[in-house]
Amino acid sequence: MNRRIKTLLIKTKRQVFSEMIGNNPSPFHGEGYDFSELREYQVGDDIRKIDWTITAKLQKPYVKLFHEERELSVVAACMAGGSLFFGTSRIKQDVVAEIAAIVGYSAVKNGDLFTGAIVSSSVERVEKPTKRIFGVNRFVESVGTMKMLGRHADYIEGARTLFERIKRKSVLFLIGDFLEPPDLALLSRRHEVIAVIVRDRFEEHPVPLGQVHLVDPESGKTLQTYFSKESVKNYRAKVIENDKNLYRHLNKHRVRFVKVYTDDDPFAKMVKLFRSHY
Repeated sequence: MNRRIKTLLIKTKRQVFSEMIGNNPSPFHGEGYDFSELREYQVGDDIRKIDWTITAKLQKPYVKLFHEERELSVVAACMAGGSLFFGTSRIKQDVVAEIAAIVGYSAVKNGDLFTGAIVSSSVERVEKPTKRIFGVNRFVESVGTMKMLGRHADYIEGARTLFERIKRKSVLFLIGDFLEPPDLALLSRRHEVIAVIVRDRFEEHPVPLGQVHLVDPESGKTLQTYFSKESVKNYRAKVIENDKNLYRHLNKHRVRFVKVYTDDDPFAKMVKLFRSHY
C-alpha cells in the first residue's frame, strides 16, 4: 500500500471511530431496526424517540426502544472516469477514495455489511460484502490507485448495471463528479440512493487563461484554444445548466445529495449529511 493511501486510511479511521462517538446519530438506520419495547426516559436518550402518547398518560417521559431486525447493506459505488484525475487542492480521485473510506468504516462501526463497487461504463469491480476493516481498506486502496485516465464514467449505463448487480435493498452512496447527466429512476426504486458530488472549485469557477493546450482525460484528444472571458462565461453557463438539471433529477427521485469540494473536509461534510437526515 502506498503512503498516500495509507495516510488517508489512518486519518479517516481515526475520525470515524474516535470522533463519531457519544450521542451522534448513526449514519445508517433505514429499515434495519424494529420496535421492541418502551422504557422510562434516561438522561442522554434521543428525545426524538419519546412516545408522547404514553408520556402524557403516565405523566413521565417514555422512549421507544428498538432492536436490530436485520443488518443493513451499505454500498459505496465510485464512478471512475478520467475527469477524477484533476484538482487544484488535491485530485478528485483522492476525495472519492476518502469518502468511500468514511462510508465503509461507518458501516463497519455500525455492524452493517459494506460493499464497494467501482463503476465506469459498467461495474468494473465489486468488493464482497464485509464487516471487516480489512475489506474496506482493500476497496479504498483499489479506488485510490486505479488508473483513471482513459476511463469514461457513464452515469446512465453505470446506474443500470448497478441495479442488475446489487440485488439486496441497500443504502447506496453514488460517489463521483456528476459532470454527465445520470438516470437514477430505476436505482432509486430499489435502494435508498445518496449522491455524493465531488468537484474542484476551479472547474466550476475557472478564470481566463489565454492560449491553452487541453487534453480530454477520457479520450486523450487534444485541443489548442484561447480561453477568454467570453469562453469562461459560456462554460459557466453550461456548468450551471448541468447542475440545475442534476438537482432537478435528484429531487424528483428523492435522492439526497451533498457536494464535496477538493478543499473541503469530507468527514465534516458527511457527518453533516448524516445528521440532517437522522
